[in-house]
Amino acid sequence: MKLFKAFLKRLFRVKKHEHEPDKPLIFSTLILVVFGLLMLASASAVSAYSHFGDSYYYLKNQLLPLIIGLGLFFIFSRIDYHFWRKNAIYFLGGSLVLLILVFIPGLSAGYGTAHSWINIFGFSIQPSEFVKLSFLIYLAAWLELRGKAVKEFSQGLAPFLIILGVICLLMYKQPDLGTLSIIVLSSLIVYFVGGAKIRHMLAILILMGMALWGVVGMNGYQAQRFQCLADPSFSPDHICYQINQSLIAVGSGGWTGRGLGESRQKFLYLPEVSGDAIFPIISEEIGFIFSTFLILLYLFIFYRGWIIAKSSADIFGRLLSIGVVSWILIQVFLNIGGMTNLVPITGVPLPFISAGGSALIAGLMALGILVNISKQTSNR
Repeated sequence: MKLFKAFLKRLFRVKKHEHEPDKPLIFSTLILVVFGLLMLASASAVSAYSHFGDSYYYLKNQLLPLIIGLGLFFIFSRIDYHFWRKNAIYFLGGSLVLLILVFIPGLSAGYGTAHSWINIFGFSIQPSEFVKLSFLIYLAAWLELRGKAVKEFSQGLAPFLIILGVICLLMYKQPDLGTLSIIVLSSLIVYFVGGAKIRHMLAILILMGMALWGVVGMNGYQAQRFQCLADPSFSPDHICYQINQSLIAVGSGGWTGRGLGESRQKFLYLPEVSGDAIFPIISEEIGFIFSTFLILLYLFIFYRGWIIAKSSADIFGRLLSIGVVSWILIQVFLNIGGMTNLVPITGVPLPFISAGGSALIAGLMALGILVNISKQTSNR
């Protein structure tokens, strides 16, 4: 253990104007990543063998993104976070370009009804995962620059809605409503913390409610998801099949679980066990008690981010810290809430655990920036 601590100290050695990074945040991230690999290997084994003839197919595909993500986590933890503020306008442009790329023939890749991926040199990338971070960087820098003017309609609410509206339109066209929900909710939290008026926030919430009503009304499958939320038994073998199988998995785990690797639902009963439905398999195998520890670990990461934000040296660092940990916590809620029928299923992955290279890399990049912010806080 001492050797490991010495390695980390050397790896994250500080510069003259910095102090020690938030070690609890670093350790929590590493624990989450290792646990994610273990559970991905267990949950996806049957599905991987059935579809690809290799029980470790999903695990192997996760290793390269993990190596890249950890490398970027380290690099971003060493880059002064003010660099991102200076180049914030480019990140807004980058966000828009990334979202437009999915509509370009030859680059666009569709899976099911969604067209949220691009293929580059044989690798599949989901641009919207990186937009979560790039847009938060721009928003934090924009709010710091606006200062108290953000309370004004012309300087705050109007431009915020225009910029967010463009992002939403591009996301809706893919469509990727799960990721869209994360971007909107995390942006609203940052906007509120950045000094928005209460009445402006209420106006946005009313607009969001109207937009949600319109989307559900125009898209039959979205309305069906709300039907499953209200009554999972109305179509247990078709429309609500996934949520019913998910609830069976969660319930059959009991307090302590069936045991690691002993899930029954992963034997092709529950779809998408390597992706958004991995939490029910975790619950089935390790039970309610240890699943609760997993949720507490996510909450602890949010808490460390809140501490970093509270003691940040400037507004940009505070807003970006809040944005990053809000994004992660919102995504956890949407994923676990969808799998336990607390909210409609959105199809978003469980952060750092579900298979998905783009999501893993983007999340580790964001936490790397958060580590750098922690090295420049007022707490020494």
